[in-house]
Amino acid sequence: INPRNFTFRSREFEQMELEFFVKPGTDAQWHDYWVRERLRWYETIGLPASKLSCYTYKKEELAHYASACVDVMFEFPFGIQELEGIAARGDFDLRQHQKFSGKSMEYFDDETKERFIPHVVEPSAGVDRIALALICAAYAEEEVAPGDVRTVMRFAPRIAPVKVAVFPLLRNKPPLVEKARHVFHLLQPHFTTDWDDRGNIGKRYRYQDEQGTPWCVTIDFETLGEKGPELADTVTLRDRDTMQQQRVKIADLVPLISEKLRAATATPSPAR
Repeated sequence: INPRNFTFRSREFEQMELEFFVKPGTDAQWHDYWVRERLRWYETIGLPASKLSCYTYKKEELAHYASACVDVMFEFPFGIQELEGIAARGDFDLRQHQKFSGKSMEYFDDETKERFIPHVVEPSAGVDRIALALICAAYAEEEVAPGDVRTVMRFAPRIAPVKVAVFPLLRNKPPLVEKARHVFHLLQPHFTTDWDDRGNIGKRYRYQDEQGTPWCVTIDFETLGEKGPELADTVTLRDRDTMQQQRVKIADLVPLISEKLRAATATPSPAR
């Protein structure tokens, strides 16, 4: 193996495979089902449909036992490359097991009273390649002001490593820190939650943008009621992608962020 293109090709890698057993004669329909289902799944985790494509093997390119094979391709910065292969492998695998184990691999269908060796449809995907594709799809640089470029990882919220970060506006003000700790412990059982009290608030926002955190919660003097009782026990909720902020009651944070997570889950195309 010749390693190249960061983690795309490496000497050690993670592979995930599914062996889906089907009745002989239904290979084509189930192979088509898994191609569509795998494309749909890639879209749900945040890979844009515009960067996904399929390569269908020609007859002369197929392995001797396969009746069909499709590669799911992704448009990386270094070119269009394979993420996953989906093959209709016939009964080759189970016949080989039967041959070398000496045990029958036949299945008896109670409804049709037939005996047969199941055929296999096998999706086989590279986990490292999927992770790299997600990083490539999420990475963005945008100029938010003249000379001010923001780096942001626009991960789909459902796969973002951290869902929400909590900040006290100032780390040297015990009432702010105490209230922020309360909010942190309120959110932590429900979401992967980060705590950050380093530096100024702008730098903390940028740090969370770079790791792809969808939402940040800031506890400030309004939270303590110092700007009026109507703002007491409210916090600032900031959105990663729009950078817009809204004032939210602490008691509403868990249901509101939960709803945002549900709403942000990609709804892929039902078919291709």
